[in-house]
Amino acid sequence: MKASRTRIAAIIAEKIDASADVSQLSREVAAYLLAEGRSGELDSLLRDVIQYRADRGIVEVMAVSAFPLDSSSRTDIEAEVRGRFPAAKTVIMSEVHDADVVGGVRLEFANQQLDLSIRSKLNRFKQLTTPGRK
Repeated sequence: MKASRTRIAAIIAEKIDASADVSQLSREVAAYLLAEGRSGELDSLLRDVIQYRADRGIVEVMAVSAFPLDSSSRTDIEAEVRGRFPAAKTVIMSEVHDADVVGGVRLEFANQQLDLSIRSKLNRFKQLTTPGRK
């Protein structure tokens, strides 16, 4: 019987939380997915792992910005994350630099995205000010 993706995600998350060797765990997961012919499920599985951890108070967020974030910006982002996830015990933030993000930041979670970039705000402004569009 094929194990559910949710169950596999729970096992992976528990091993991560138990301070397992992440490199070894990555190899084991890759080998399992290949052996079971489920390698196409990797992205979904990783989102499930992140969601499983978030449900247990460990929220991971990817902050995408054009430039490195200063400590004040990191503090503001953590406050925003804690506002959206009040049960968060731990916030793990990863930074990614993307030149397409002109200014501001885009926060990417397991199953959602919060776009606080200048481009997003300009697009929203354009939608609100263009007749017949909302």
